[in-house]
Amino acid sequence: MTDMAVKTLNWKKDKLILVDQTRLPTDLEYIECSSVEQVCDAIKRLVVRGAPAIGVAAAYGVVIGMQRSKAKNREEFLKELEVVAHYLSLSRPTAVNLFWALERMKKVAIESQTENIVRLKQLLFKEARKIHREDIQTCHKIGENGSVLMRSGMSALTHCNAGGLATSDYGTALSVFFALADKGKKIHVYADETRPLLQGARLTTWELKHHGIDVTLICDNMAAHVMKLGKVDIVITGADRIAANGDTANKIGTYGVALLAKAHGIPFYIAAPKSTFDLSLKNGDLIPIEERHPDEISKGFGRQTAPDGIKIYNPAFDVTPYRLISGFITEEGIIYPPYKTNLKKLFSK
Repeated sequence: MTDMAVKTLNWKKDKLILVDQTRLPTDLEYIECSSVEQVCDAIKRLVVRGAPAIGVAAAYGVVIGMQRSKAKNREEFLKELEVVAHYLSLSRPTAVNLFWALERMKKVAIESQTENIVRLKQLLFKEARKIHREDIQTCHKIGENGSVLMRSGMSALTHCNAGGLATSDYGTALSVFFALADKGKKIHVYADETRPLLQGARLTTWELKHHGIDVTLICDNMAAHVMKLGKVDIVITGADRIAANGDTANKIGTYGVALLAKAHGIPFYIAAPKSTFDLSLKNGDLIPIEERHPDEISKGFGRQTAPDGIKIYNPAFDVTPYRLISGFITEEGIIYPPYKTNLKKLFSK
């Protein structure tokens, strides 16, 4: 969010500083994480959320966890590193960027060959900073590449939050809108509220408003009506994990939006970095779907809205089949069908 003095993640004096996204939009507050337990808790509680941001936070979590290592040799250090990385991996199961970042952190230590413990800690910190910088650069490239899909006067719809708050800066889906605004293009965005935690209402509208973009908030069940009225030209969302065939896991409700877009002849795009693609999974049926606490539905934001003891199903994500997706906006460009072939080409570069 280049026009604001807000950094979703920041490293300061050996601590990870995070915007507490559970407090937005009414209160802009920060929390400090000085232990791996605090980082893990922040990811679990959605203090920090969004696949790219979770990956960056996890990388810094490794740094924090290993800062206090008392290992006397390389072998002990690598064993401790494995324990810390595994602990962080248990925080959330769906966003593949978490596991991608943890593997990258382990790899840099394993491949270093150095026996110097201080040097190993320095290498981990350097890699976390590199992951952080790369995410910022990647988001801006995604925005630039996706901006060719829209022109002044067009209206888009987005679901959940895939902006600067979900990444290190600028975002994925929202980066397209930010890039257009930075070029002086006048566009309009409909933001689904995104039940049950209202990331669209609380976070997406907050970001777009501060960037000077015309935004209208709608309830999730209003999307079909808005599309039928011809008010939506394009749909762009983010993603948490993308399988080898293009099946995509994103915030619950995305599948429904994709179906509606298809029914109304509206192009549906996913904006995501290469780190969100998981080619080890052949299709979306293999993507683990996180289920969250029932209270998020029955007692959301401190008010009871359902009877005591009622059964509740609360998946945090759903999977949109590749056939409903018009293209993937990445830092390398826009990837079109056939996805099995073109995704292989993307990762063979």
